[in-house]
Amino acid sequence: MPLTVGTAGHIDHGKTWLVRALTGKDTDRLPEEQERGISIALGYAPLAVPGRTPMLSLIDVPGHERFVRTMVAGATGIDLFLLVIDAGEGARPQTHEHLAILRLLGIERGVVAVTKADAVDAETLELALAEARELVPGAEVVAVSAKAGTGLEELRAALARAASEVPSRGHDAPTRLYVDRAFTITGAGTVVTGTLWSGSIAPGDELRVEPSGLRTRARGVQVHDLPVTRAEAGQRVAVNLPGIARSQLRRGDALVAPGSYPVSWRLDVVLEELEPIPAAVTVHIGTSDVPARVVREGRYAQLRLREPVVAARGDRVVLRTETTVGGGVVLDPAPPRRFDPQRLELLEGGDPETILRATVLEPVTGSELQARALFPPAELARGLASLEQAGDWFFAPEWLEELRASVRERLAERARSSPLDPGIPLGELLPAEPWAPSVLQLLHVERRDGKAYAPGAAPQLGEHADAAAELEARLAAEDLVKVEDRQLAGFLEARGTLKRVGDGFAVSADLYERGREALHALSPITLAGFRDALGISRRTAQLLLERFDADGITRRVGDERRLRAARPS
Repeated sequence: MPLTVGTAGHIDHGKTWLVRALTGKDTDRLPEEQERGISIALGYAPLAVPGRTPMLSLIDVPGHERFVRTMVAGATGIDLFLLVIDAGEGARPQTHEHLAILRLLGIERGVVAVTKADAVDAETLELALAEARELVPGAEVVAVSAKAGTGLEELRAALARAASEVPSRGHDAPTRLYVDRAFTITGAGTVVTGTLWSGSIAPGDELRVEPSGLRTRARGVQVHDLPVTRAEAGQRVAVNLPGIARSQLRRGDALVAPGSYPVSWRLDVVLEELEPIPAAVTVHIGTSDVPARVVREGRYAQLRLREPVVAARGDRVVLRTETTVGGGVVLDPAPPRRFDPQRLELLEGGDPETILRATVLEPVTGSELQARALFPPAELARGLASLEQAGDWFFAPEWLEELRASVRERLAERARSSPLDPGIPLGELLPAEPWAPSVLQLLHVERRDGKAYAPGAAPQLGEHADAAAELEARLAAEDLVKVEDRQLAGFLEARGTLKRVGDGFAVSADLYERGREALHALSPITLAGFRDALGISRRTAQLLLERFDADGITRRVGDERRLRAARPS
């Protein structure tokens, strides 16, 4: 399993010297670093330890208090620490702050190297080792000298043992790499580097740079300066990105699988305080640091950011002012603006099923839920089983039951106010939303002729019975009848009593059928001939022929009509 180890410790305690002795590589690459003899930027090197393949990736961080921001950027995404303490000086301010940052980031496993062991007497060295064990209980402590080369093999072995205890990263989670460097190589173009937090990257993979939204593909991928067919989570990775200028990138950008993570201006977190957290802080997440306002109640807070970031549930953040004041665990990477501590309490302690049922307040697709980054795919699939699904859409049971109750009430009201036509057109039943066609199958309604009905509902005459009887009597006595009640006409037509013609008129179903039979006996079909064949008025004949046209039985050609070919049943 690929892993990344990060150094930590006070300035001048020998971190870079130790990295050089362990790896053979000088990570101070900037001219200013060479001139001043201190680390300013992050340094990187591969580290071989006994019994492990592949090699560890090692990040060397600066120890000066002015570069704590850079240290945090390097520490996020590492799997274990290499804390460096000078045997002569012991733990110093940045030792304690770096250790606090590691704990806030949830990095629990590592090794303590007590350096410059050759520069102190045995008693002083023993005191330094005892102090280190007390400072970091549970971590192996190894005395080393980068100058003399003593203790290096013991240190490598201790790192191998610590690495064997590190739990597996989220290999099933979508790809995410926070950029810590971006540069241009002549002939290759733009290259970004960073620790691959999750997923994998291979040449040809489609990626997005967030929060800018730039689309790209990985042209080439390297690990430890060597091309690879696929880089895995936990490795230090360099990715060649075609079509993107160096000026379009910056440290803190996230290289992600498209549609897998939200870009958010807010983070809901549960806090861990080292000292009182003020209302204004700098939030360190991934390799970015963003000013933010803190809205909190008790242990829970919403961080309202000055710039958008990419995050997922479970990510760790570090909060700083001039010093590190605390940190937090992300509970919702894209929360609503309204801060709700009770919701956060549920998010902190709930299982995927409970959390989804509480957070899916409106219909959502599976891909949209994945993009909210609340869960890795396996947990998300388990949580989705607690929702109701129709097509690509998922609905919270409580939300769906409220919708069903509303539809039942509307249909009942429709049946009371309009017993002749108790159905509601499907286009009027639900709002014009993308999920509306899918949710219909979950509403427990009957669909007939483009309308929704309550189960078993059918048109009823009710108080219209007398009017219906009167209309039937008129149809028996007259060829053409004016019908004022359109709903009553529709009811009687559905029942087979009449046929509506023209605008507000009707003929008996018997006359309509006699007219159809007459059409086959006429050649040509003219208005006068049709009128005479049935013995009806010209107006009635005209309206009947127009109805036959509308029903697809005839078609008009000049002053005549012709029968259409019979449609196959």
